[in-house]
Amino acid sequence: MIQKIKGTMDILPDETPLFRYIESVMREESEKYGYGEIRTPTFESTELFVRGVGDTTDVVQKEMYTFLDGEDQRSISLRPEGTASVVRAIIENGRCSDPMPLKYYYIMSCFRHEKPQAGRSREFFQFGTEMFGSNSPAADATAISLASSVLRRLGLTNVSLHLNSIGCKCCRPAYRDALVAHFSEKKECLCDTCKSRLNRNPLRLLDCKSPVCSEIAKDAPRTVDYLCEDCRGRFDMLKEALDAMGIEYVVDPAIVRGLDYYTGAVFEFIAEGIGAQSTVCGGGRYDGLVESLGGPALSGIGFGMGLTRIVLAMRELGIDKVDTPSPDLYIAALGQSAMVKALGLVESLRREGRYAECDIVGRSLKAQMKYANKLGARYVLIVGDSEIESGTAQLRNMTDGTQSEVKLDAAVLSELMK
Repeated sequence: MIQKIKGTMDILPDETPLFRYIESVMREESEKYGYGEIRTPTFESTELFVRGVGDTTDVVQKEMYTFLDGEDQRSISLRPEGTASVVRAIIENGRCSDPMPLKYYYIMSCFRHEKPQAGRSREFFQFGTEMFGSNSPAADATAISLASSVLRRLGLTNVSLHLNSIGCKCCRPAYRDALVAHFSEKKECLCDTCKSRLNRNPLRLLDCKSPVCSEIAKDAPRTVDYLCEDCRGRFDMLKEALDAMGIEYVVDPAIVRGLDYYTGAVFEFIAEGIGAQSTVCGGGRYDGLVESLGGPALSGIGFGMGLTRIVLAMRELGIDKVDTPSPDLYIAALGQSAMVKALGLVESLRREGRYAECDIVGRSLKAQMKYANKLGARYVLIVGDSEIESGTAQLRNMTDGTQSEVKLDAAVLSELMK
Protein backbone atom coordinates (compact mmCIF):
# COMPACT_ATOMS: atom_id res chain seq x y z
CA MET A 1 0.00 0.00 0.00
CA ILE A 2 1.29 3.47 -0.89
CA GLN A 3 1.42 5.64 2.23
CA LYS A 4 1.72 9.38 2.77
CA ILE A 5 5.20 10.87 2.92
CA LYS A 6 6.72 10.99 6.41
CA GLY A 7 6.01 14.28 8.11
CA THR A 8 2.81 15.03 6.20
CA MET A 9 -0.75 14.61 7.43
CA ASP A 10 -4.23 13.78 6.23
CA ILE A 11 -6.96 15.99 7.66
CA LEU A 12 -10.15 13.98 7.34
CA PRO A 13 -13.76 15.23 7.24
CA ASP A 14 -14.27 14.75 10.98
CA GLU A 15 -11.32 17.12 11.63
CA THR A 16 -11.75 19.72 8.89
CA PRO A 17 -14.65 21.53 10.62
CA LEU A 18 -12.25 22.50 13.44
CA PHE A 19 -9.61 23.70 10.99
CA ARG A 20 -12.25 25.65 9.04
CA TYR A 21 -13.50 27.25 12.25
CA ILE A 22 -9.96 28.27 13.26
CA GLU A 23 -9.30 29.68 9.79
CA SER A 24 -12.58 31.63 9.84
CA VAL A 25 -11.63 33.24 13.16
CA MET A 26 -8.22 34.16 11.76
CA ARG A 27 -9.74 35.70 8.65
CA GLU A 28 -12.43 37.63 10.53
CA GLU A 29 -10.05 39.02 13.15
CA SER A 30 -7.45 40.01 10.52
CA GLU A 31 -10.02 41.86 8.45
CA LYS A 32 -11.32 43.57 11.60
CA TYR A 33 -7.81 44.99 12.00
CA GLY A 34 -7.73 46.13 8.36
CA TYR A 35 -5.56 43.34 6.93
CA GLY A 36 -6.25 42.02 3.41
CA GLU A 37 -5.58 38.47 2.27
CA ILE A 38 -2.58 37.75 0.04
CA ARG A 39 -1.72 34.45 -1.70
CA THR A 40 1.77 33.70 -2.98
CA PRO A 41 3.29 30.77 -4.93
CA THR A 42 4.07 27.52 -3.14
CA PHE A 43 7.62 27.60 -4.51
CA GLU A 44 10.01 30.48 -5.13
CA SER A 45 13.57 31.10 -6.22
CA THR A 46 15.91 29.60 -3.61
CA GLU A 47 17.81 32.89 -3.55
CA LEU A 48 14.74 34.61 -2.05
CA PHE A 49 14.92 32.49 1.09
CA VAL A 50 18.72 32.49 1.30
CA ARG A 51 18.73 36.29 1.25
CA GLY A 52 15.48 36.81 3.13
CA VAL A 53 15.51 34.12 5.82
CA GLY A 54 19.31 34.03 6.22
CA ASP A 55 22.02 31.63 5.10
CA THR A 56 23.06 30.86 8.70
CA THR A 57 19.62 29.68 9.82
CA ASP A 58 18.63 26.04 10.26
CA VAL A 59 15.83 26.68 7.77
CA VAL A 60 18.23 27.47 4.92
CA GLN A 61 21.10 25.23 5.94
CA LYS A 62 19.14 22.07 6.75
CA GLU A 63 15.39 22.26 6.21
CA MET A 64 14.44 23.60 2.77
CA TYR A 65 13.09 21.38 0.02
CA THR A 66 15.19 22.53 -2.93
CA PHE A 67 15.35 21.24 -6.51
CA LEU A 68 16.61 22.25 -9.95
CA ASP A 69 13.88 23.24 -12.37
CA GLY A 70 13.70 22.97 -16.14
CA GLU A 71 16.35 23.31 -18.80
CA ASP A 72 18.01 26.27 -17.12
CA GLN A 73 18.41 24.21 -13.92
CA ARG A 74 17.30 27.14 -11.80
CA SER A 75 17.32 26.42 -8.06
CA ILE A 76 13.80 26.50 -6.63
CA SER A 77 12.57 25.82 -3.09
CA LEU A 78 9.22 25.08 -1.53
CA ARG A 79 8.45 27.99 0.75
CA PRO A 80 9.59 27.33 4.35
CA GLU A 81 7.79 30.44 5.66
CA GLY A 82 5.61 33.27 4.38
CA THR A 83 7.29 36.60 5.09
CA ALA A 84 9.97 36.53 2.37
CA SER A 85 7.36 35.63 -0.26
CA VAL A 86 5.09 38.49 0.80
CA VAL A 87 7.98 40.95 0.68
CA ARG A 88 8.90 39.73 -2.80
CA ALA A 89 5.28 40.12 -3.87
CA ILE A 90 4.86 43.69 -2.69
CA ILE A 91 8.13 44.74 -4.34
CA GLU A 92 7.38 42.98 -7.63
CA ASN A 93 3.81 44.27 -7.80
CA GLY A 94 4.68 47.87 -6.99
CA ARG A 95 2.86 47.99 -3.65
CA CYS A 96 5.66 49.79 -1.83
CA SER A 97 4.33 53.12 -3.14
CA ASP A 98 0.78 52.47 -1.83
CA PRO A 99 -0.52 54.45 1.16
CA MET A 100 1.00 53.18 4.40
CA PRO A 101 0.75 51.03 6.34
CA LEU A 102 0.38 47.97 4.10
CA LYS A 103 -1.35 45.14 5.97
CA TYR A 104 -1.63 41.57 4.69
CA TYR A 105 -2.59 38.18 6.08
CA TYR A 106 -2.34 34.66 4.67
CA ILE A 107 -3.13 31.04 5.44
CA MET A 108 -0.74 28.76 3.57
CA SER A 109 1.14 25.47 3.49
CA CYS A 110 4.85 25.69 4.28
CA PHE A 111 7.53 23.01 4.04
CA ARG A 112 10.55 22.19 6.18
CA HIS A 113 12.59 19.00 6.24
CA GLU A 114 12.86 18.43 9.97
CA LYS A 115 12.20 15.63 12.42
CA PRO A 116 8.42 15.10 12.68
CA GLN A 117 6.93 15.23 16.17
CA ALA A 118 3.79 16.46 17.90
CA GLY A 119 3.15 19.98 16.64
CA ARG A 120 5.90 19.82 14.01
CA SER A 121 5.50 18.33 10.53
CA ARG A 122 7.30 18.68 7.22
CA GLU A 123 4.27 20.19 5.56
CA PHE A 124 2.53 22.52 7.99
CA PHE A 125 -0.26 25.06 7.79
CA GLN A 126 0.47 28.59 8.85
CA PHE A 127 -1.51 31.74 9.46
CA GLY A 128 0.59 34.86 9.22
CA THR A 129 0.35 38.63 9.02
CA GLU A 130 2.72 41.31 7.72
CA MET A 131 2.55 45.07 8.22
CA PHE A 132 4.83 47.46 6.31
CA GLY A 133 5.48 51.18 6.52
CA SER A 134 5.31 52.01 10.23
CA ASN A 135 8.33 51.91 12.51
CA SER A 136 6.30 52.98 15.53
CA PRO A 137 5.97 50.66 18.53
CA ALA A 138 2.23 51.22 18.05
CA ALA A 139 2.50 48.98 14.97
CA ASP A 140 4.20 46.29 17.07
CA ALA A 141 1.43 46.58 19.64
CA THR A 142 -1.21 46.32 16.92
CA ALA A 143 0.33 43.13 15.50
CA ILE A 144 0.56 41.59 18.97
CA SER A 145 -3.00 42.67 19.71
CA LEU A 146 -4.25 40.90 16.57
CA ALA A 147 -2.46 37.68 17.53
CA SER A 148 -3.82 37.95 21.06
CA SER A 149 -7.32 38.58 19.75
CA VAL A 150 -7.25 35.45 17.59
CA LEU A 151 -6.02 33.28 20.47
CA ARG A 152 -8.50 34.80 22.90
CA ARG A 153 -11.44 34.27 20.55
CA LEU A 154 -10.40 30.64 20.09
CA GLY A 155 -10.60 30.24 23.88
CA LEU A 156 -6.91 29.59 24.48
CA THR A 157 -6.57 30.63 28.10
CA ASN A 158 -3.41 28.53 28.53
CA VAL A 159 -1.29 30.84 26.36
CA SER A 160 1.10 33.55 27.61
CA LEU A 161 2.91 36.30 25.72
CA HIS A 162 6.72 36.37 25.98
CA LEU A 163 8.38 39.58 24.84
CA ASN A 164 11.94 40.69 24.12
CA SER A 165 14.01 43.14 22.08
CA ILE A 166 17.08 41.94 20.20
CA GLY A 167 18.30 45.44 19.33
CA CYS A 168 19.25 47.12 16.07
CA LYS A 169 22.38 47.51 13.94
CA CYS A 170 23.62 50.18 16.33
CA CYS A 171 23.51 48.19 19.57
CA ARG A 172 23.76 44.65 18.19
CA PRO A 173 27.59 44.71 17.66
CA ALA A 174 28.31 45.18 21.37
CA TYR A 175 25.89 42.43 22.26
CA ARG A 176 27.37 40.22 19.57
CA ASP A 177 30.84 40.65 21.06
CA ALA A 178 29.52 39.75 24.49
CA LEU A 179 27.88 36.60 23.13
CA VAL A 180 31.01 35.50 21.30
CA ALA A 181 33.05 35.98 24.47
CA HIS A 182 30.56 33.97 26.54
CA PHE A 183 30.26 31.02 24.18
CA SER A 184 33.95 30.98 23.26
CA GLU A 185 34.79 30.03 26.84
CA LYS A 186 32.90 26.75 26.32
CA LYS A 187 33.39 26.35 22.59
CA GLU A 188 34.50 22.73 22.85
CA CYS A 189 31.16 21.80 24.45
CA LEU A 190 29.05 23.36 21.70
CA CYS A 191 27.36 21.28 19.00
CA ASP A 192 28.95 21.38 15.54
CA THR A 193 26.27 23.72 14.21
CA CYS A 194 26.83 26.24 16.99
CA LYS A 195 30.61 26.06 16.55
CA SER A 196 30.17 27.08 12.91
CA ARG A 197 27.83 29.91 13.90
CA LEU A 198 29.91 31.30 16.75
CA ASN A 199 31.58 33.97 14.64
CA ARG A 200 29.07 34.15 11.77
CA ASN A 201 25.81 34.60 13.70
CA PRO A 202 26.18 34.09 17.45
CA LEU A 203 22.58 35.16 18.16
CA ARG A 204 21.45 31.84 16.71
CA LEU A 205 23.26 30.03 19.55
CA LEU A 206 20.56 31.26 21.92
CA ASP A 207 17.98 29.43 19.82
CA CYS A 208 19.79 26.05 19.65
CA LYS A 209 17.72 23.07 20.80
CA SER A 210 20.74 21.01 21.89
CA PRO A 211 20.48 20.37 25.67
CA VAL A 212 24.17 21.20 26.19
CA CYS A 213 23.99 24.43 24.16
CA SER A 214 20.73 25.40 25.85
CA GLU A 215 22.35 24.99 29.27
CA ILE A 216 25.30 27.18 28.26
CA ALA A 217 22.87 29.76 26.87
CA LYS A 218 21.08 30.09 30.22
CA ASP A 219 23.94 32.23 31.57
CA ALA A 220 24.53 34.16 28.33
CA PRO A 221 24.36 37.98 28.30
CA ARG A 222 20.82 39.33 27.93
CA THR A 223 19.83 41.36 24.90
CA VAL A 224 17.87 43.86 27.02
CA ASP A 225 21.07 44.81 28.88
CA TYR A 226 22.76 45.95 25.66
CA LEU A 227 20.01 48.00 24.02
CA CYS A 228 20.83 51.45 22.72
CA GLU A 229 18.82 54.42 23.92
CA ASP A 230 16.50 54.32 20.90
CA CYS A 231 15.80 50.58 21.15
CA ARG A 232 15.24 50.81 24.89
CA GLY A 233 12.83 53.70 24.39
CA ARG A 234 10.93 51.78 21.73
CA PHE A 235 10.75 48.66 23.88
CA ASP A 236 9.48 50.69 26.85
CA MET A 237 6.84 52.34 24.65
CA LEU A 238 5.73 48.93 23.37
CA LYS A 239 5.29 47.70 26.94
CA GLU A 240 3.34 50.85 27.81
CA ALA A 241 1.09 50.32 24.79
CA LEU A 242 0.44 46.67 25.74
CA ASP A 243 -0.34 47.76 29.31
CA ALA A 244 -2.83 50.31 27.98
CA MET A 245 -4.43 47.62 25.79
CA GLY A 246 -4.77 45.23 28.70
CA ILE A 247 -2.47 42.62 27.14
CA GLU A 248 -0.39 40.78 29.73
CA TYR A 249 3.19 39.80 28.90
CA VAL A 250 6.42 38.46 30.34
CA VAL A 251 9.78 40.01 29.37
CA ASP A 252 11.79 36.95 28.34
CA PRO A 253 15.42 37.51 27.20
CA ALA A 254 15.48 33.94 25.80
CA ILE A 255 13.15 34.93 22.95
CA VAL A 256 15.32 35.64 19.89
CA ARG A 257 13.38 33.89 17.08
CA GLY A 258 15.06 31.63 14.54
CA LEU A 259 15.25 33.76 11.39
CA ASP A 260 17.92 36.30 10.54
CA TYR A 261 15.64 39.12 9.43
CA TYR A 262 14.34 39.98 12.91
CA THR A 263 15.45 43.20 14.58
CA GLY A 264 14.05 45.10 17.56
CA ALA A 265 10.95 43.71 19.28
CA VAL A 266 10.33 39.95 19.05
CA PHE A 267 7.62 37.90 20.73
CA GLU A 268 6.14 34.45 21.17
CA PHE A 269 2.83 33.16 22.49
CA ILE A 270 3.58 29.97 24.41
CA ALA A 271 0.97 27.34 25.31
CA GLU A 272 1.13 25.09 28.34
CA GLY A 273 0.62 21.35 28.17
CA ILE A 274 1.16 20.60 24.45
CA GLY A 275 4.70 19.24 24.63
CA ALA A 276 8.05 20.54 23.45
CA GLN A 277 6.62 22.47 20.48
CA SER A 278 4.76 24.90 22.72
CA THR A 279 5.14 28.10 20.69
CA VAL A 280 1.81 28.62 18.93
CA CYS A 281 2.70 32.06 17.55
CA GLY A 282 5.95 33.90 16.97
CA GLY A 283 6.92 37.13 15.32
CA GLY A 284 8.68 40.44 15.51
CA ARG A 285 10.02 43.44 13.67
CA TYR A 286 12.12 43.19 10.50
CA ASP A 287 13.07 46.71 9.48
CA GLY A 288 15.78 45.85 6.93
CA LEU A 289 14.17 42.97 5.06
CA VAL A 290 12.36 44.85 2.28
CA GLU A 291 15.50 46.79 1.42
CA SER A 292 17.67 43.65 1.47
CA LEU A 293 15.39 42.05 -1.13
CA GLY A 294 15.61 44.98 -3.56
CA GLY A 295 12.83 47.22 -2.30
CA PRO A 296 12.87 50.63 -0.60
CA ALA A 297 13.77 51.13 3.06
CA LEU A 298 10.45 50.01 4.50
CA SER A 299 9.92 48.84 8.07
CA GLY A 300 7.99 45.67 8.81
CA ILE A 301 6.33 43.77 11.66
CA GLY A 302 4.57 40.42 11.50
CA PHE A 303 3.94 37.01 13.02
CA GLY A 304 3.24 33.39 12.13
CA MET A 305 0.82 31.02 13.84
CA GLY A 306 0.83 27.26 13.29
CA LEU A 307 -2.64 25.78 12.85
CA THR A 308 -1.67 22.30 14.04
CA ARG A 309 -0.25 23.67 17.26
CA ILE A 310 -3.39 25.73 17.75
CA VAL A 311 -5.40 22.50 17.42
CA LEU A 312 -3.16 20.78 20.00
CA ALA A 313 -3.60 23.68 22.42
CA MET A 314 -7.39 23.61 21.97
CA ARG A 315 -7.47 19.86 22.55
CA GLU A 316 -5.46 20.29 25.73
CA LEU A 317 -8.24 22.56 27.02
CA GLY A 318 -11.03 20.35 25.66
CA ILE A 319 -12.38 23.11 23.40
CA ASP A 320 -11.75 21.38 20.08
CA LYS A 321 -15.36 20.30 19.46
CA VAL A 322 -17.04 22.22 16.65
CA ASP A 323 -20.62 21.82 15.49
CA THR A 324 -20.80 20.06 12.12
CA PRO A 325 -23.66 20.52 9.64
CA SER A 326 -26.54 18.07 9.88
CA PRO A 327 -29.14 17.46 7.15
CA ASP A 328 -32.35 19.43 7.34
CA LEU A 329 -34.04 16.46 5.70
CA TYR A 330 -33.23 12.84 4.96
CA ILE A 331 -35.50 11.06 2.48
CA ALA A 332 -35.77 7.33 3.08
CA ALA A 333 -36.62 5.85 -0.34
CA LEU A 334 -38.19 2.40 -0.79
CA GLY A 335 -37.66 1.11 -4.33
CA GLN A 336 -36.23 2.48 -7.55
CA SER A 337 -39.10 4.85 -8.35
CA ALA A 338 -38.93 6.28 -4.85
CA MET A 339 -35.16 6.76 -5.17
CA VAL A 340 -35.62 8.73 -8.40
CA LYS A 341 -38.31 10.87 -6.74
CA ALA A 342 -36.08 11.43 -3.72
CA LEU A 343 -33.17 12.51 -5.94
CA GLY A 344 -35.38 15.14 -7.58
CA LEU A 345 -36.59 16.46 -4.24
CA VAL A 346 -33.16 16.72 -2.61
CA GLU A 347 -31.76 18.45 -5.69
CA SER A 348 -34.52 21.08 -5.51
CA LEU A 349 -33.94 21.55 -1.79
CA ARG A 350 -30.19 21.91 -2.26
CA ARG A 351 -30.75 24.61 -4.86
CA GLU A 352 -32.75 26.48 -2.22
CA GLY A 353 -29.83 26.27 0.17
CA ARG A 354 -31.03 23.31 2.22
CA TYR A 355 -28.83 20.43 3.32
CA ALA A 356 -30.76 17.36 2.14
CA GLU A 357 -29.78 13.70 1.75
CA CYS A 358 -31.40 10.54 0.44
CA ASP A 359 -30.44 6.89 0.13
CA ILE A 360 -28.25 6.07 -2.89
CA VAL A 361 -26.90 2.66 -1.82
CA GLY A 362 -30.10 0.60 -1.54
CA ARG A 363 -30.35 0.27 2.25
CA SER A 364 -33.35 -1.25 3.99
CA LEU A 365 -35.78 1.13 5.68
CA LYS A 366 -34.39 0.18 9.10
CA ALA A 367 -30.83 0.83 7.94
CA GLN A 368 -31.84 4.15 6.38
CA MET A 369 -33.47 5.32 9.60
CA LYS A 370 -30.33 4.36 11.54
CA TYR A 371 -28.16 6.23 9.03
CA ALA A 372 -30.38 9.34 9.17
CA ASN A 373 -30.10 9.32 12.94
CA LYS A 374 -26.30 9.03 12.71
CA LEU A 375 -26.20 12.03 10.38
CA GLY A 376 -28.29 14.00 12.88
CA ALA A 377 -31.06 14.75 10.36
CA ARG A 378 -33.74 17.09 11.69
CA TYR A 379 -36.51 15.46 9.66
CA VAL A 380 -37.00 12.17 7.82
CA LEU A 381 -39.43 11.66 4.96
CA ILE A 382 -40.34 8.08 4.04
CA VAL A 383 -41.22 7.67 0.36
CA GLY A 384 -42.45 4.50 -1.38
CA ASP A 385 -44.73 3.65 -4.30
CA SER A 386 -47.92 4.55 -2.42
CA GLU A 387 -46.53 7.92 -1.40
CA ILE A 388 -45.61 8.67 -5.02
CA GLU A 389 -49.16 7.81 -6.12
CA SER A 390 -50.82 9.94 -3.43
CA GLY A 391 -48.31 12.78 -3.68
CA THR A 392 -48.01 12.89 0.11
CA ALA A 393 -45.79 11.27 2.73
CA GLN A 394 -45.16 11.19 6.47
CA LEU A 395 -42.61 13.71 7.72
CA ARG A 396 -41.01 12.64 11.00
CA ASN A 397 -39.51 15.17 13.40
CA MET A 398 -36.42 13.36 14.70
CA THR A 399 -36.23 15.55 17.80
CA ASP A 400 -39.61 14.78 19.33
CA GLY A 401 -40.75 11.84 17.19
CA THR A 402 -43.94 13.51 15.95
CA GLN A 403 -45.18 12.90 12.40
CA SER A 404 -47.30 14.87 9.98
CA GLU A 405 -48.52 14.33 6.45
CA VAL A 406 -46.94 16.64 3.86
CA LYS A 407 -46.99 17.09 0.10
CA LEU A 408 -44.10 15.74 -1.96
CA ASP A 409 -43.16 19.23 -3.03
CA ALA A 410 -39.75 20.79 -2.42
CA ALA A 411 -41.13 24.28 -1.77
CA VAL A 412 -43.57 22.94 0.83
CA LEU A 413 -40.86 20.84 2.50
CA SER A 414 -38.45 23.78 2.61
CA GLU A 415 -41.09 26.01 4.20
CA LEU A 416 -41.83 23.41 6.89
CA MET A 417 -38.14 23.20 7.85
CA LYS A 418 -37.70 26.93 8.57
